[in-house]
Amino acid sequence: VQLQASGGGLVQAGGSLRLSCAASGRTFSTWNMGWFRQAPGKEREFVGAISGSGDSTYYGDSVKGRFTISRDNAKNTVYLQMSSLKPEDTAVYFCAAGRFTPFQAVSVRVRSFYNAWGQGTLVTVSS
Repeated sequence: VQLQASGGGLVQAGGSLRLSCAASGRTFSTWNMGWFRQAPGKEREFVGAISGSGDSTYYGDSVKGRFTISRDNAKNTVYLQMSSLKPEDTAVYFCAAGRFTPFQAVSVRVRSFYNAWGQGTLVTVSS
């Protein structure tokens, strides 16, 4: 599977932004999808993940209640809706795909479980 992330940009604190990640191939629904982010000088951080069917999601503590992941398997696309953005949300956001099981709170955070990564899209939140 190949992934293409888009939707990043500059937004003021408190604002919203929606990222998209388009996937190639005809088996998109068999892939668990994750979002990670990496700020300058920091390690890549787990943001959230959604199961292949879309019926299960997990979020990182720093974004819980503000970010929502969804997917449209008919369009081979996963979304990250970001609200109440803060300057500390500034980072390059990456989408990733993995076929790991089980889809659990521990496994979704393991970067090596994801087989494919998008190129990243930059989100900048100004104060």
